[in-house]
Amino acid sequence: MTQPPASLNQQQQQQLVWQIGHALATPLPPGWRQMRVEFRAAGRHVEVDLLVTGQDGLPRPVQPSQEAVQLLGNLRAGMYQPGRGTWLSAILVYGPATVLSTDFLADVEPPWRQAPPQIGFQDELRFFPRAEQSIPPWLRQRAGLDAEPPAEPAVATPLAETPEALRVPRVHDGLDESGRPMVNREPLSPAERDRVLRYLDGAPVVLASRTYDADAFDPDREPLVPLNFRTDGRWYWPGAVAYYLREHDVAPDPELLGHIRALRFTLPEVGEPERELAVAAITGQPSTED
Repeated sequence: MTQPPASLNQQQQQQLVWQIGHALATPLPPGWRQMRVEFRAAGRHVEVDLLVTGQDGLPRPVQPSQEAVQLLGNLRAGMYQPGRGTWLSAILVYGPATVLSTDFLADVEPPWRQAPPQIGFQDELRFFPRAEQSIPPWLRQRAGLDAEPPAEPAVATPLAETPEALRVPRVHDGLDESGRPMVNREPLSPAERDRVLRYLDGAPVVLASRTYDADAFDPDREPLVPLNFRTDGRWYWPGAVAYYLREHDVAPDPELLGHIRALRFTLPEVGEPERELAVAAITGQPSTED
């Protein structure tokens, strides 16, 4: 393949998503409750994981049919946008008679089982050409377009055992001469932005006020910045982090963002000990776990 195929319209994409579900379900025994397929690709490098939840409620890995893999590749090719590229990873979730969700990521490096060789990323840009501004820094590095060595894969922060071990992000990167906040961070794609917001907003609130703070990026706005803190047991963050991402497209602190990406945007379970530890870190009071 030297030229991207013709793009599929919205109706054709939806039809293909249904065909993929049919191809995945056909070999399965009756009675399954949910299928979750994750497709990752760069050039000719392809990885596919299928989890099927049975009547017992337990998800189990299943080998997807070759037809389904081919159809997923067709969907990826058909969703190519000139100059913008196509998605590198997708997660499709099916119920017995419905499509529960679809998630496509074009700019975030997939969590590879085995990282593709450099030629895979070079093929990706050759098969699905992107304008310079649409090539994220990590993809430039993987394809050998930059002299710098590839960045190390993001690693999740371990569970904190003491208040001091909990991490707290920077809301912005400093102040200018007028006292306004400054940021020097790569913006998130709309799809990743939504996944990060779900993570940030899904963590439990451990401390909150009934009042709101002023918007540091737009002081003339009505004060609507939540004065609360949430935690995932590894980090705790103020409500301003999600607010500024939602209202001003300010990406979270790069280290917190890397942590969320490493967890594949899946919030870990947060129990009462983790919540108490976060309160202790925020207030400076001893934890009842001490």
